[in-house]
Amino acid sequence: MERGAVLLGRRLGFFAVTVLLLKVIFFVFSAKAQVSLSQSNAASGDMHREGYCSMYGICAQRSDGKDLNCAQGSLATKPDGLLSSRIQSLCPTITSNVCCNAAQFETLHDQVQQAVPLLVGCPACLRNFLNFFCELSCSPNQSLFINVTSATQVNNTMTVNGIDYFITNTYGEEFYDSCKDVKFGSMNTRVMDFIGAGAENYEDFLSFLGRQAALNSPGSPYKIDFKTNAPLSSGMKPLNSTIYSCGDSLLGCSCGDCSSSSTCSDSAPPALLEKSSCKISMGSVRVKCIDFSLAVLYITTSSALLLWTFLLRKGERGPLSKPKPLFNGNGENELLSGYKQQDTNPPMHLWVSHGSKAAEDKHFFDFHLAPFYRIEQLLLATLPLSKNAMAPSIVTDQNLKLLFELQKKVDTLHANYSGSKVFLGDICMKPLDDNCATQSVLQYFKMDQKRYDDYGGVQHAVYCFEHYSSEETCRSSFHAPLDPGTVLGGFSGSNYSDASAFIITYPVNNEVGDAGNENGKAVAWERAFIQLVKEELVPMVQTQNLTLSFSSESSVQDELERESSADVVTILISYLVMFAYISFALGDSPQWPSFLVTSKVLLGLSGVLVVMLSVLGSIGFYSAIGVKSTLIIMEVIPFLVLAVGVDNMCILVHAVKRQATDMSLDRKISNALVEVGPSITLASLSEVIAFAVGSFIPMPAVRVFSMFAALAIFLNFILQVTAFVALIIFDILRTDDNKIDCFPCVKLPSSVGSERVILQRKSGFLVRYMEDFHAPILAIPGVKSVVIAVFTAATFFSIALCTRLQAGLEQKIVLPRDSYLQGYFDDLANYLRVGPPLYFVVKGFNYSLESNQTNKICSTSHCDSNSLLNEITKASLNPESSFIAKPAASWLDDFLVWLSPEAFGCCRKFTNGSYCPPNDQFPCCQPNGGTCGIDGVCKDCTTCFHQSDLHDGRPSTAQFREKLPWFLKASPSANCAKGGSGIYSSSIDLTGFDSGMIQASSFRTYHSPLSGQMDYVNAMRAARDFSSRVSDSLKIQVFPYSVYYIFFEQYLHIWKTAWTIIAIGLGAVFIICLVITCSLWTSAIILLVLSMIVVDMMGVIAILKIQLNAISVVNLVMSVGIAVEFCVHITHAFLVNGGDRGSRAKAALCTMGASVFSGITLTKLVGVIVLSFAKSRVFVVYYFQMYLALVLIGFLHGLVFLPVLLSICGPPSRCDSDEKPENQPTVPAETISS
Repeated sequence: MERGAVLLGRRLGFFAVTVLLLKVIFFVFSAKAQVSLSQSNAASGDMHREGYCSMYGICAQRSDGKDLNCAQGSLATKPDGLLSSRIQSLCPTITSNVCCNAAQFETLHDQVQQAVPLLVGCPACLRNFLNFFCELSCSPNQSLFINVTSATQVNNTMTVNGIDYFITNTYGEEFYDSCKDVKFGSMNTRVMDFIGAGAENYEDFLSFLGRQAALNSPGSPYKIDFKTNAPLSSGMKPLNSTIYSCGDSLLGCSCGDCSSSSTCSDSAPPALLEKSSCKISMGSVRVKCIDFSLAVLYITTSSALLLWTFLLRKGERGPLSKPKPLFNGNGENELLSGYKQQDTNPPMHLWVSHGSKAAEDKHFFDFHLAPFYRIEQLLLATLPLSKNAMAPSIVTDQNLKLLFELQKKVDTLHANYSGSKVFLGDICMKPLDDNCATQSVLQYFKMDQKRYDDYGGVQHAVYCFEHYSSEETCRSSFHAPLDPGTVLGGFSGSNYSDASAFIITYPVNNEVGDAGNENGKAVAWERAFIQLVKEELVPMVQTQNLTLSFSSESSVQDELERESSADVVTILISYLVMFAYISFALGDSPQWPSFLVTSKVLLGLSGVLVVMLSVLGSIGFYSAIGVKSTLIIMEVIPFLVLAVGVDNMCILVHAVKRQATDMSLDRKISNALVEVGPSITLASLSEVIAFAVGSFIPMPAVRVFSMFAALAIFLNFILQVTAFVALIIFDILRTDDNKIDCFPCVKLPSSVGSERVILQRKSGFLVRYMEDFHAPILAIPGVKSVVIAVFTAATFFSIALCTRLQAGLEQKIVLPRDSYLQGYFDDLANYLRVGPPLYFVVKGFNYSLESNQTNKICSTSHCDSNSLLNEITKASLNPESSFIAKPAASWLDDFLVWLSPEAFGCCRKFTNGSYCPPNDQFPCCQPNGGTCGIDGVCKDCTTCFHQSDLHDGRPSTAQFREKLPWFLKASPSANCAKGGSGIYSSSIDLTGFDSGMIQASSFRTYHSPLSGQMDYVNAMRAARDFSSRVSDSLKIQVFPYSVYYIFFEQYLHIWKTAWTIIAIGLGAVFIICLVITCSLWTSAIILLVLSMIVVDMMGVIAILKIQLNAISVVNLVMSVGIAVEFCVHITHAFLVNGGDRGSRAKAALCTMGASVFSGITLTKLVGVIVLSFAKSRVFVVYYFQMYLALVLIGFLHGLVFLPVLLSICGPPSRCDSDEKPENQPTVPAETISS
């Protein structure tokens, strides 16, 4: 569920395998500084005027090989024709003399080619960036804005060590503004994070560009100070050359790269409206409109009801009218002729059917692209020094060294699988080379403890937190920049040094198939990993006063299996306690020795066996036709059928006891069935139909539960009116023969039999309670008014609470209380700062030039302003409502840039037309320290296309088809950061690619950090709404996909599902009652009380903060079935008794109240209480708390509110109190026994 989603948010770093292109950024000033700063001071001294250079030529090199410019001025020189044309191709603003020689320009050119792929998607930014360094390196008026401030002697030559670069504020601001929003797609971030270290203004941007690089680090070999005011006496003036706006019509950028672009002004996405709740102000108090409305309605309704009751009682005189009796003269019910009427599913199948959108999207994604990776994770955190204190920083030398020790044990860990050893390196994800893409702060040391001291220890880690995207030494062992936000936790903003937790994530390859054992090696290693952490790593950490929480991909499943077995004993004890009570409740008063005969232990156990047979029959039938049972069925169905079955058992047994002792056995049975048969039939058929109709609900958990419940209750009804009645007859015969219960072969003396007859004439405790206390209390007019007022208020209050009920299922609740995952989920919520990954998947992308779908999707220059990727970028600007945190990583954008002739280091070909890699890759660059240069095997490589070969920058259909496979096999490097190998290998399905159609392609972004269940639901809803709107606008099939969607889709429609199934159940009960009783009045009262029970149940679960999910919905459906038992029997007894409403209500309580109370209320109470001792919170919350609430609410409504309501406005009697069927008793209390 919610866990997979959160965990997969950790994949941020390794998807961004654009790796070596970090050096790309600093290349520019690195080379530019080397290349250009050589000629400001003329031979005559400090000369700052047109035509003079501040520095010229390369005089030496640093120890790391970086070129150092000569610290001497000279006149600008005129280049030869070849050099001049080359300079103008890169620097079109420089057309005459220059301040750089051929060697300097060649260095500049080589370095610039690394930056071009990053910026070419926004032509204005690229042109400004190139012009900025062209002016620095080759401007003929270099001395007017460049001043050498520091020089160092190297090999007897003065070289530049520092300069001032004068620019105007306007120039700096416009330069920064043109580039600040440009995306770096493969990293789901902005290019400014690389070329400006995430600068928020132009001062920080230029300051970063001008810093002096340390040895073996990319950047300028000397310091560049950017200033805006030149000394008046110097003759210098700040550079203020032309800056192109990113919204320029000729060099305009896409909406995704430039929010101020004119093409974006009319395409802003509609703001997602926040749901505002209506409130009413009364002085300083503000209440919700619904609460106020319910209060007014309650007061009005209560007043009207009380007034009506008063008037009714005042005008009530004489006997009530007597409609046609339900029984014929022969004492037989006219309806009796008609009343002859294993856990293998995975958890996700409880919530989502195979035809659901989430299931279809997941199948499409897994089949056409790639399944999500498996995640193994450690969270190492510090402990606060006191209760209210902040946890100290974990970024210390001691903790980093401890982390290396933990990592060493993980690296050497192996598991046995099919006779072979499995190490982490055998199963981990390796995007580019043989190194695992482990997400850990140790990656800043290449996962090598030997480099810890060499790099500077903890200070190097702190440095990398700010420069992870720029410093080569900060790159991971798998060559990707590693965002510190993915490996640190417990920090605020970007204060990474204050982090209180290390987050270590091991991505493991995942396989999806039908066999179910594709991940056998991974599962074996994961279980060994968990064992290692428990036995070795946790003790190591605890000695350092730290905490360690952990998880693996298979942890949840393993813990759920452990939970299921752990609570089996608790469930069995619960059922055994209920069985014991049932056996006791069916018998007479426990007085020795007659109790040996009058007890009903054997009958009770036989009745329980009948219930179990009905459950097994239901499970067996559906298993035979291929419908598999679920865990919910195995836990809930027996409870439900026991509730219904035991109630019917008590009613039947007590009805037989109420018959006259001098009656023949067959007449006793006949009269008992006539007396209670209709209500049993009515209740059972109502429940069967309610559950049967519920089987049409699409949610599998609810549908399968309804199917099993309907058949189980039907079988239970059939068995009880046949087999159990026969068992009652055998028990009566045993009792009449004075034989001991459970030992029918042993017979007691006849004296015990006479004592037994006397005891049977005495009223039982529950009957006496109902007759002497319960019924008389409810007959008091004042009590009736209070009951009506209180229950009505409770209903209105519950309606108000229903609006506060939230959907979801907390992960911690479904796990054992002692599970190690409990602490892990707590730490995950406290420390994680990354949202789950989100993919926008495009179906059927027609890449032909004629379709123009490329421009409808991409976000580079010349793309449609409302394209898919531009819309994603705009949505990411408002993450609070869109739940999209970043622009999407786009293989299409990177492919178009890689293909562009401007990115001259990317798409290249040999003279024979085959692919030629960048100059820093094999075979252009020889391995093992071999040479890299233009004189090798790649010297004749040319760009794949000239600008004229493309159509407005777009490839033809044939060009697209030919070059896309090249792109997906091209590895990213410093000379071309846009290679697709490793980054986009699983982003495109090339099956049938030659036909001009890409069946599936994905564009990755991230949700904003999600903290609660409703955040996940709202994020999913927002993503689907966004995709639907974009699909309709672009006429392209787009859907969002995240790994957690399949678990949370149920909550998008859980309210609709809940109300639908409840409405269907209540409607079915109403119709059955109407058909059988032929009384709209009676059916309406039953419907009202059932509705109140369900509404009050929802109010109680809102108070208990129980969330709405498949389990709680099943329980609500079950509550309808059990509520019928509380209501129907009392109502039927009220109908068949004569007299006024008050006396009939009392008689109904005396005859049926004790049976219902003992059959349902007490039976369930003793069983439910045992569930409170379960180890799993899911049993405590969803079974103990909800079942307890159901039993108490049902009891109060069925035995308190319903009798009062019937006594006030109950339907007319169906028989005259003086007219009784032959030999039918008048229900004297003396003959009633509990």
